Amino acid sequence: MVNYAYQPPGYSAATSATMSAFLRTIILCLIAAAAMASREFAVVRFESIIHEFDPWFNFRATRVLAKDGFYEFWNWFDPTAWYPLGRVVGGTLYPGLMVTSGLIWKALHTLSIPVDIREVCVQLAPLFSGLTAFATYLFAREVGNGASKEATGLWAALFIGIAPGYISRSVAGSYDNEAIAIFILMSTFYLWLKAVKTGSVAWGGVTALFYFYMVAAWGGYAFITNMLPLHVFVLLCMGRYTSRLYVAYSSFYAIGTLASMQVPFVGFLPLLTSEHMSSLGVFGLLQIVAFVQLVRSHIPAKQFKVLLRAALAVGALLAFGALWFMTKSGKIAPWTGRFYSLWDTGYARIHLPLVSSVSEHQPTAWPSFYFDLQFLVYLFPAGVYICFRELRDEHVFVIIYSVLASYFAGVMVRLMLTLTPVVCVSGAVAISSIFETYLDPVVPEPPTPVGAIVADTPISDAEALSTPSSKKGKKAASSGTSSPTPRKKRSFVPGIFGLDSRVAPLLAFTMMAGLFVLHCTWVTSTAYSSPSVVLASRNQDGSQNIIDDFREAYYWLRQNTKEDAKIMSWWDYGYQIAGFADRTTLVDNNTWNNTHIAMVGKTMSVSEEVAYPILRQHDVDYVLVIFGGLLGFSGDDINKFLWMVRISEGIWPEEVSEQKYFTSRGEYKVDGDATETMKNSLMYKMSYYRFAELYGGGPAQDRVRQQIIPNTPIQLDTLEEAFTSENWIVRIYAVKKEDPLGRDHKSANAFANGKRKKRVKTAGKKKRSSA
Repeated sequence: MVNYAYQPPGYSAATSATMSAFLRTIILCLIAAAAMASREFAVVRFESIIHEFDPWFNFRATRVLAKDGFYEFWNWFDPTAWYPLGRVVGGTLYPGLMVTSGLIWKALHTLSIPVDIREVCVQLAPLFSGLTAFATYLFAREVGNGASKEATGLWAALFIGIAPGYISRSVAGSYDNEAIAIFILMSTFYLWLKAVKTGSVAWGGVTALFYFYMVAAWGGYAFITNMLPLHVFVLLCMGRYTSRLYVAYSSFYAIGTLASMQVPFVGFLPLLTSEHMSSLGVFGLLQIVAFVQLVRSHIPAKQFKVLLRAALAVGALLAFGALWFMTKSGKIAPWTGRFYSLWDTGYARIHLPLVSSVSEHQPTAWPSFYFDLQFLVYLFPAGVYICFRELRDEHVFVIIYSVLASYFAGVMVRLMLTLTPVVCVSGAVAISSIFETYLDPVVPEPPTPVGAIVADTPISDAEALSTPSSKKGKKAASSGTSSPTPRKKRSFVPGIFGLDSRVAPLLAFTMMAGLFVLHCTWVTSTAYSSPSVVLASRNQDGSQNIIDDFREAYYWLRQNTKEDAKIMSWWDYGYQIAGFADRTTLVDNNTWNNTHIAMVGKTMSVSEEVAYPILRQHDVDYVLVIFGGLLGFSGDDINKFLWMVRISEGIWPEEVSEQKYFTSRGEYKVDGDATETMKNSLMYKMSYYRFAELYGGGPAQDRVRQQIIPNTPIQLDTLEEAFTSENWIVRIYAVKKEDPLGRDHKSANAFANGKRKKRVKTAGKKKRSSA
């Protein structure tokens, strides 16, 4: 008779299946709703607006697509970007994000639902977060074990729906490629597992189509490009080659590669770059293995071994020789600097300062893992361990994904995004296993204490002879006397006994899951729901104070400058200037031309007299800088200034030297101890121009760097202040035209201020005066 810790519901199998399907659907819908709702804090607290920097270019491109149509968008040349070079937009972007938004906008208008394209762009990330939860559910269900498959999928959907590691790139208004990329990533991985399990060309083909969608949407498609062949390679090394694996990968690679080459920005890269060679190499290896299996079935084993060794030696030699020749001849591009920076964190700082200057390219701090994942950090290794216990093909995939994503997330902050899905899946595997174990109502039969005699359990003579008292038994049998019949001792039965031992762990993990929800909500609302163009602070009474300097400055540019005005700023603000102010910029966040960016960095780093010819050469009308010294905004240009120096030093080392901006003690100072090179730089002058006047002769303290700025007035000769925002965060300077009389600007300013230029007495005049 089966004992129960609690009485299970007495429903029939059909009723239980129906109720489970119904509840599963309701739970999935609620998870998707929670995922979308948790990303609306930014809209509720601020307004419906595009966030950050890159999303402003994506929004601009989507607006062109919606207004002018697909072909105009595909052939769009933007003369206002990277002046005077311009940008061929259609051939230098991943169009998947824009096309997705355009199709949704078109579908809504077809249904007579009038909605602005901006609202579609703002709400796209929350919409796809719900779809990501569903895709993660499907993926985790394939990974789950036994009866807990569905529970594993639901837990994974819940985790990915509210995990800060994913929310950080998918809040409302975060209109970036990652908004749809994680959904495509998890869908592709799910379809790949289905293809491997079934060996179906159809599943392999659908996987390839989602891979094509990924290639069109995000540059991170290279992660899939290398993950799937690595999975195949590991399975081959484990001796798990099957015809299903051959069909799945061959159909995926053939269709996926041809489809990916249709994206203009990718083109023939899958056949010409080292980053794609692993997928090609595994494809070739798989054909060889399939051929070997065919040959093995037709020739004797002894001859097969000899033939195999010879074929492997010749094949390896030819493969490495072909790879070496094609790399040396330039047919295959070598590894790029960005690839090396993933394996060596110091490489970018030395060789690619532009890449290293981006904050999201910095190594991840340890607290960030807990901040973005909370208690999933502890469940993650437990889930991976459970995968090792069964080690099915899908478990091998999760283990490979976990190892690679963990490493890359430690190298680069932004790659925390690719780690979060596998952490959610592994955590779901662990917690579903826990709940399955402790929710099982069956109580095992209680074990008998060691040494106790169980009544009515006789044992055979053979068992009696094998007991420690066998000698005594033999002796009693030979003498013909009877002795008590020995009883069999029961072995220890592991299991969970009683209701209390079930309730305690379940309550503990339920409480931790509740704290996880609270943590995710708090992090989302406070850390990841503030648009970079609108800042907020708290007044003394606790009320919110909106700081809108960025939009104030961009609106001023739009209303008070000519339509063809050229704006110079650091590349961080190029997309925002183009999106908000609709003005021409010299550099922007595309960062495709390192020399052009270095030129802007050089202009900011050198003295005013050296910078002016560069400004005039590039037809610059206004220079925009970000200054946070008054308000305490740490993301200003003074804090980024050393990166401008380093990038420009890489191109003009004889004119710009980073060492000259540090004091003799190696300190980066902006106060009275700052070096003359620092004080004379254009960036320093534009940032602190008239700053001391705000303090009425008192100590002018920079609240970001906590340093006192000298009260000595800063003189600008070639620039004049055009606009300063309310909180002094954005400062705009107009570049003066050449003096009509041919004078230098310093002399012209001195004359305008009523100062006469001192005459230099010649030697002839001195002689006449002495005579």
